Amino acid sequence: MAKAEKKEGLFETVKTVFWALVIAGIFRTLFFHPFWIPSGSMKDTLLIGDFLFVNKMAYGYSRYSCPFSLCPVSGRILGSQPERGDVIVFRHPVNGTDFIKRLIGLPGDTVQMRDGRLYLNGEAVRVEPAPDLVETKAPQGPQRLTPRCSNDPIGLGGECIKERFTEYLPGNDRGHSILNIGMSSTDNTPVFTVPEGQYFFMGDNRDNSRDSRVPRSIGGVGFVPYENLIGRADRVVFSSAGSRMLYFWTWRLDRFFEEIV
Repeated sequence: MAKAEKKEGLFETVKTVFWALVIAGIFRTLFFHPFWIPSGSMKDTLLIGDFLFVNKMAYGYSRYSCPFSLCPVSGRILGSQPERGDVIVFRHPVNGTDFIKRLIGLPGDTVQMRDGRLYLNGEAVRVEPAPDLVETKAPQGPQRLTPRCSNDPIGLGGECIKERFTEYLPGNDRGHSILNIGMSSTDNTPVFTVPEGQYFFMGDNRDNSRDSRVPRSIGGVGFVPYENLIGRADRVVFSSAGSRMLYFWTWRLDRFFEEIV
């Protein structure tokens, strides 16, 4: 009798775990994609250690909507078009890694950087000066990445300064922050013409982002196909300033459910 009850209890536990995994899989596939910010390429919109739930309903579903790209979908279903300025998680077209960047160029647009200034369709995008970003020069996040600074060289523990501007993309009056460290190879580019069905992305930390300005052959992103879009990042759920996500005593109190602009 005791053995039968024990077997029945074990079966119920296994069944509960199974259905919990099924429900979690459906939730992750259809609604939200968890994403942890590993690098500083989107500072100061997104910080190393930010944890997000990415809205997968925003642009419909493709095969990349499922874990391990297992969705039996060709192209997109229930698809809607992203808007310029959206912060989007997408699957890298070559190496299969999930990236997060800001959508800059839509199909048919021309995009160019000249002396660190963004030009869209031949027109300079409006920028306004903003207060500098000041942070401590110290290893950040699980990868212990040390930030680059416009006032380098400075030692660990010193004030790391980056120039900050507010950039206003066409059709967006709210603006978003961008950072400048100094002149870099991505501050002057050829004119990129975005092909049909593809998109051009850039990081907000302009001198510390391998994005669509950088060819895939040397580790960049290039143009990103529509089907590679996973979802839109709308809010930070919480943010850890420590080396581990679950070190709750390192969570940043000012970033709970912070809106992503």
